[in-house]
Amino acid sequence: MTATTSPAGRDAQAAPGSTAGPGDVRRLRPGVAVTPLVAGLHLRGRRGSVTLEGSTALPALWELVEEPLREGGLDTLLDGMEPGSALRAAVETLVAQLDAHDLLVAEPPQRAVHPDRAVYPDRGEQAVRAGQEGRAGRAGQPVHAEERQPLGGGPRAGHAEGAARVSRWLRATAERPALAAVALATARAGVVSGDPDGPLARAAGRALALGGLPVAYAADPSLPEGRVLLYLHGGGPDRGVAAGLCGGAGYATAPGSPAQIGSEAAALEARLGPGPPAGPPAFVSLLAGAAAHRLLCAAAGLPDPAGEGDDGRLLPGLPAVLLAESRPLRADYRTWLGPVRLDTDRRADLAPADTLGEALRRVGALGDERCGVWPEPLPADLRQLPVPLATCELPQPPEGSGSRRRLVGGAPRLDLARLEVFCRAAELRLGGAGFTVGANPAHARGRALREAAATSVPSASRTPVAARRWSGHPQVRHWWTTLTTRLGVPARLEVFRTVPGEEVYHAVVRPTAPYASGQGHGHEEGQGYRHRPPGAGRPSASAAPPAPSAPPGPSAPSASSVPPVLGEAVEATPGDAAAFAALAAVASVAAGGAGSVAGPPLRRTRPSGGAVAPLAAAGARTAAWEDRGWTGRWLADLAVREEAFQDALGRLIRPAPRTAVPVPAGTRGLVAHLEAFGFTVLPTGREAP
Repeated sequence: MTATTSPAGRDAQAAPGSTAGPGDVRRLRPGVAVTPLVAGLHLRGRRGSVTLEGSTALPALWELVEEPLREGGLDTLLDGMEPGSALRAAVETLVAQLDAHDLLVAEPPQRAVHPDRAVYPDRGEQAVRAGQEGRAGRAGQPVHAEERQPLGGGPRAGHAEGAARVSRWLRATAERPALAAVALATARAGVVSGDPDGPLARAAGRALALGGLPVAYAADPSLPEGRVLLYLHGGGPDRGVAAGLCGGAGYATAPGSPAQIGSEAAALEARLGPGPPAGPPAFVSLLAGAAAHRLLCAAAGLPDPAGEGDDGRLLPGLPAVLLAESRPLRADYRTWLGPVRLDTDRRADLAPADTLGEALRRVGALGDERCGVWPEPLPADLRQLPVPLATCELPQPPEGSGSRRRLVGGAPRLDLARLEVFCRAAELRLGGAGFTVGANPAHARGRALREAAATSVPSASRTPVAARRWSGHPQVRHWWTTLTTRLGVPARLEVFRTVPGEEVYHAVVRPTAPYASGQGHGHEEGQGYRHRPPGAGRPSASAAPPAPSAPPGPSAPSASSVPPVLGEAVEATPGDAAAFAALAAVASVAAGGAGSVAGPPLRRTRPSGGAVAPLAAAGARTAAWEDRGWTGRWLADLAVREEAFQDALGRLIRPAPRTAVPVPAGTRGLVAHLEAFGFTVLPTGREAP
């Protein structure tokens, strides 16, 4: 018998849910659905799922054990089987798989009635007594309580049916239902709003009451219209969830302290925009039920509902906010950190990303269209040939002059381009010079050291490396042919060794004919190099780059005689440096051509070469027949050399020690957000550590 586990099931295996003690009765969790297969079974529940395969007898075996599992008669069934028999071994194997994937729940055999009976029989009297006594609300006014609504057959029958429903929910969801029931039995709920009789407040109160909590309402005139605060009292410090309506949108925060949820509610309302609370009754009920569900789970010690689904956009370890819309009616969770981080769980930072996929998930969360802190880098309207390009919009310049601009960057693959554009956009938000951003410390250090090497060692004062040492690299041939033949750009590529004794090479691509525009540094401002000017000689179609020119004379050329840089790179081998420089030139020309499309003017990002290689190669598989002409194999080779290369750059770049560049006051929140999501913000006013 083989088992295939879903992501939820894999999480469940880390902490099996049954934890049966002596004499406990094992049952199938309520709500577990079963689908027979030709030679197996597929079982799924709220806490996990599993597919069992390998025998056509599995469906028949399930028919034998299903009723005992649901009714608590599993031990009786096993006692009636011969020890050591094949049938008993098969049943025990099946039960072990169910237990491992948290599809079973263990309960004490304290009663012989159906398990849907209430697990806290005295709770109804507690609720009524709490409601009669009343409590003071946040604003100090007297409040009234609402007990559970009878569902039929009188108050006693209504309470019994509601308690049975809560019991069923706990046994389907909780790792230890009895402990969760005790936690609920000692908790009370409070609903605070500007109008206790408002539709959102009343809907949230009804949902909490159906979940087994006595509910008290309170009025707070200082709260804005549409905001409701749900509080949990008893069993420790008060916790709460804020929910609100902003026009046709709504939100529900993660559980937190009163101060935490208050600050988050204000920030979300400012982001969603002003507007009178509106929406159909179904929308109000959806939002109120979701907020009450989060508070009930917090009261019972259950995981937050945001983590129940298999949503790859959510980042485990960071809180999530529920965002809802009325047209069309929908609600989903998004990873979000408010501007004020008071609670311990809000101050927890993610560990640095160790794969490219994980880094891009965090980029997507930070650039979420509804709750992100800046635009997400995307291909947008840019052509993806001959080089993948990504872009994002930059904020208005501080001086307020000129139109908003877009940042654009290229890389061998679109995912690499998106990460590069994100890091450069973050650096520009922090003021540009003085900071380097990376997905992890090694990535940030590699980007910072490469940029420092490119700017601190003038290539014009060095002797070029012989072309035969780098012209045979397949990536050089590809990108150089793309630049000179496909794009028709007359250019010259030279590679220089920075200092003797260190394997550090600086490659530079410069045009050999003037351009109508784009005079200036080819990586940053300006519209770039659009087309080859009329009358310029077309370069040879040969795949190999032209041989380098003779070394410069003793005197350094004047700034006016040095052509602008189309692309440059600093890498550990001449071939890698030449390839990344040619790639940067192609991206610069392609981005310059994209400047003619409708939209804000473009700024281009300085490429960081192989600094991203360890991230891209982590967990990636390459075929044995792939060579450096394939991007995956090329990045894998670069990743092997990256650590030693950074050590060599560290020996080469030793500026005079000075104080690190201070973070501008207006951007400290951005630094906190980046670090909370696991990114590294490296001050480069001094040597990179």
